[in-house]
Amino acid sequence: MTRPATAFALIFAVLSLASPAGSTCRDMDVARHFIPRAYAAEADATIEYFGHNFFQITTRKGTRIVTDPLAPGMHVTPQLAPHVATVGREHPNHNYVQLLQGNPIIMRGLAHHGAEWNQVSINVRDAFIYNVPIYQTGLEGALKGAAFMFDLGTICIAHLGDLAHTLTAAQLKQMGRVDIALIPIGGIFTMPARTAREVLQQIKPKIAIPMHYRDNPYILAPFVEGVMTRRPEGHSLVVSKAALPPTTEIVVLRPYGGRDYR
Repeated sequence: MTRPATAFALIFAVLSLASPAGSTCRDMDVARHFIPRAYAAEADATIEYFGHNFFQITTRKGTRIVTDPLAPGMHVTPQLAPHVATVGREHPNHNYVQLLQGNPIIMRGLAHHGAEWNQVSINVRDAFIYNVPIYQTGLEGALKGAAFMFDLGTICIAHLGDLAHTLTAAQLKQMGRVDIALIPIGGIFTMPARTAREVLQQIKPKIAIPMHYRDNPYILAPFVEGVMTRRPEGHSLVVSKAALPPTTEIVVLRPYGGRDYR
């Protein structure tokens, strides 16, 4: 086993023990069998896309979760006042939390300026949030990164950060059943489209939303090829457990305030 793989196994052993049992992401039967009919008919979350890896997830009870806030310049910068923000990489394209209004809880997936993994496992209002250690690609080799899982009670959303590799058995166990995957396909610092398609086969989400491809249709094309794909007009998607497709569907969102490069 290589040194990075050994370190990876050790950190995963710690985080696996720290994660509480019975969460929706980890329990495949909760949503399938025990959702009351009236509850299942309601929207479970709204997902808004602001470009790169920057999203806001709003739960059915109004909890606002921002992921990887992006520094101004690449896309139109929104005005957001979330309850919590997650940071999967210590870089201005992912950690520009100063644009967020109010006083959100900041959850960083890495510690010591990105040198070590940080452990996140916390309930915020009606959401349970935890992180999963991953590797991203740097200019001088593999770098630590963090994916984040959002357990919203009836639906499980995974933000895969700057993932640059297929998932290990330990990672898949930690993630559990994923309903919606926010998945990077940019290449260079993240995985190319071919590897991202392999990851889709591993986690089998009902909806996959691509990110980190810098609005490049040539990077996007091999990722969506041969897979049922929707391209909504706006930057947001309302999701409901009861309305999820039977097999994986890719949804390509238009960044907030931006041109349609899709």
